[in-house]
Amino acid sequence: MAKAKHIFTGLFAPALFAACPAAAQSQSGSDTAAQGNSAQSPDQSDEGVEGFDLSPPDRVPDSIFDDARSEEVLTVQVLLDRSRHSPGVIDGIMGGNTRRAIRYYREANGLRSSEEIDAELMRSLISSQSGDVFRSYTITQEDVAGPFYAKASGMEEMAEMERVGWYSPLEMFADRFHMDQDFLAALNPDADFSAAGTDIIIVSHGDEELSSSIARIEIRKAENSVVALGDDGKVLASYPATIGSDQFPSPAGSMEVDAIAPEANYTFNPQAQEWGPDETLVIPPGPNNPVGGIWIDLSKEGYGIHGSPDPQLIGKTASHGCVRLTNWDAHELANALDAGTPVIFQ
Repeated sequence: MAKAKHIFTGLFAPALFAACPAAAQSQSGSDTAAQGNSAQSPDQSDEGVEGFDLSPPDRVPDSIFDDARSEEVLTVQVLLDRSRHSPGVIDGIMGGNTRRAIRYYREANGLRSSEEIDAELMRSLISSQSGDVFRSYTITQEDVAGPFYAKASGMEEMAEMERVGWYSPLEMFADRFHMDQDFLAALNPDADFSAAGTDIIIVSHGDEELSSSIARIEIRKAENSVVALGDDGKVLASYPATIGSDQFPSPAGSMEVDAIAPEANYTFNPQAQEWGPDETLVIPPGPNNPVGGIWIDLSKEGYGIHGSPDPQLIGKTASHGCVRLTNWDAHELANALDAGTPVIFQ
């Protein structure tokens, strides 16, 4: 059955789903551009390409895009992720985190203020982030070797583990490729994610490296956003965030980065909390511990910016006072920060 095509008009760009050079990916397996249907013939007028084909590779099931999930939203999410304005988990569904990323991308690139997808946004994204949207990845023996761990029933059980690691290969790949687990599985309905040599379709996500130095971080509570700014005050990157709650508010004012722990354990102190177990617990590092295994320590004791074992909930649920990002956004931010970088809670 032929796939329905979605055509943008009045755009100019290389083919997003064609095999073409793309940014290097930070993973060990074989990662190549996935073949999609070719773009429409370019129109050399001032309007650029009159019709632009956004059809996914033929291997993608016809049912993957429906009323909730669209090809244009997926394209925008992938290009935003590569442009350092994170939409959170990539799933092809328009939501608050994607709208927030669109708004920040527009601000950073001098476009009119909006949270919508239009021709102006697409021209800018495609011209600045050329390359494919889907890629093919071959699962390696190292991938399937894990190790993977049984899911703990609570923090007491986590504290007994040697590492709070991935629960399954699917979870590992989804986190590595910045994707929603259900979406990754739907893209590859017949794939065995635990078998070396299996080819899977993934999105061509960002590489978790900022090219510019961060002068300061702003925690914008009202917008559930963490924003990195350069020396000139311009926005370098933006991330959706869960920032405190009514019961456990985040701090106010200015502080700075004290230290960065890329493999952080998590210590639960019942005397400092009004929730959880009644004993002190030290939970070992790993992407599924309560801070996602990464901790950016701030100068106010007990507060930090950190990852999350539940990336799909970022920006949608409360935290216990700290600032929570997806694991990949926390890694990207941590890799670009130095001790002493100012952090302002707005």
